Amino acid sequence: MGVDKRGFGRKSACKGGETMIKIQQVKLPVAYTKEDLKQAVCRRLRIRMEDLLEVEIRKQSLDARKKDAVFYSLSVSARVRDEDAVLRRLPRESVCREEKKAYAPPQSGSSPLSERPIIAGSGPAGLLCGYLLALCGYRPLLLERGKRVEERVQDVEAFFSGGELLPNSNVSFGEGGAGTFSDGKLNTLVKDRDGKGAYVLELFAKMGAPEEICYINKPHIGTDRLREMVRNLRNEIVRLGGEIRFESCLTDLEIHGGKLQGIVVNGKEKIACQALVLAIGHSARDTFEMLLRRGVWMEPKAFAIGVRIQHPRSFVNECQYGSFANKLPSADYKLTHTCKNGRGVYSFCMCPGGYVINASSEEGRLCINGMSNYARDAKNSNSALVVTVTPEDYAQTLPDAKEHLLAGMYYQRCLEEAAFQAGEGKIPTQTCADFLAGQKSSSFGLVAPDTKGAVHPANLRNCLPEEITKSLLEGLASFDQKMPGFLRPDALLSAVEARTSSPVRILRNERNESVAVSGLYPCGEGAGYAGGITSAAMDGLRVAEAIIGNYAPINKTRQE
Repeated sequence: MGVDKRGFGRKSACKGGETMIKIQQVKLPVAYTKEDLKQAVCRRLRIRMEDLLEVEIRKQSLDARKKDAVFYSLSVSARVRDEDAVLRRLPRESVCREEKKAYAPPQSGSSPLSERPIIAGSGPAGLLCGYLLALCGYRPLLLERGKRVEERVQDVEAFFSGGELLPNSNVSFGEGGAGTFSDGKLNTLVKDRDGKGAYVLELFAKMGAPEEICYINKPHIGTDRLREMVRNLRNEIVRLGGEIRFESCLTDLEIHGGKLQGIVVNGKEKIACQALVLAIGHSARDTFEMLLRRGVWMEPKAFAIGVRIQHPRSFVNECQYGSFANKLPSADYKLTHTCKNGRGVYSFCMCPGGYVINASSEEGRLCINGMSNYARDAKNSNSALVVTVTPEDYAQTLPDAKEHLLAGMYYQRCLEEAAFQAGEGKIPTQTCADFLAGQKSSSFGLVAPDTKGAVHPANLRNCLPEEITKSLLEGLASFDQKMPGFLRPDALLSAVEARTSSPVRILRNERNESVAVSGLYPCGEGAGYAGGITSAAMDGLRVAEAIIGNYAPINKTRQE
């Protein structure tokens, strides 16, 4: 792996507003060392080693386009002696001056807060919103329907081993959100124009995530390291003046004249509330139904459904890295195909060296996801293969729900009920050969299931809509052309992957406030404004900024 954590110069002595020299496309071998990096930087800057004061890796990506010549490409920042002289003698297209800018929250507003802000949900959106509010003196109260992460892990492991499914303590619900039992991917397509993304990654690293997440191209934490980070972040929020209550589910809203007045917790406790952040996650179906009853505006949105495919990790590594397969971390892939019917099929949430997990949260319904530890060293690698579905699809499948705002949610439930029946309560699993033939698997081949939760041989066509099955069959054939061997007969498919994103978007205005209820702030993936850990965390910061910019800190309000 080269440099330990690639950590040379990560803790920069360069303060915000000072400058460094930015150097793009520094090419290094896959086993590069700290000395290799320093020498490469000195060559590019045409300086002596003693004139190089500091190097900070900004981005690192692996170039594996040529399987016999794999290398790392880095973007780095360097602090040197006599920076002006160095820049004068170098071509402008080669290097440039870079000013380091630190993220900063907005100035506090002046409107008084009669009660501290409340956040429903402690996934990445809720935790980052709570952290920034606590940091700025707003003493937020976080409500989490599930348990703290330490207890939640015990409940989930018991369920994986055949124990009872707990409706509020499972893969979807509990401290850290659904991402706690995932690969912990942190890459996002959201543009980081104001530094929120970098701030999130730096905070995660400070809370115990691997330091390299701040610069590698496809950062991940792993479920094992993520749990530690969540616990540390919770403790930091409490240290800063926030409070977190577990097993405390938001069950109702008190609204008068279009303005939020209070909330109800666990069906009985009433709490006065002036500002409520809805960071509820994409599986809070009872909360969606409550919001609809209370007149909170939302709209159905597209999402994707499909299956998970498992291959031996060694196969994926060889496909992606060739002769470098044993010298590099577990490989990932990204595959896409546009079908003749116009639908797109694509790989999603790929988990190198990971497990397919039973991610169910409702009795009689079964959904799956993928999960990896930081080491990504399980025997198989898996990925979702999904097809986009739209509100028009819901209407065709559920004609009585054509105009219903939650039709997508009910569509998900129907698919999960079919999967539960196909697998007799276990993860329904089928070989690729049998999926192509449309017959139930009776046994598996050399690829043995690597799952968290028991599997049951099944025919996945019994729990997938016909159009989705057709799209997957065409997509699999295309992917086999791009990665020969992808459609090997004994590769395993499991169903159903139905919670790729929220089925609704809770409408909000330019102030990130509900368009229907003043004081209500939809936030994160469940509200339809994010699609992963990092983007959800960034949206949590965005909503916290809205509250900070409007209200005075709670301590100042009470002193006055």
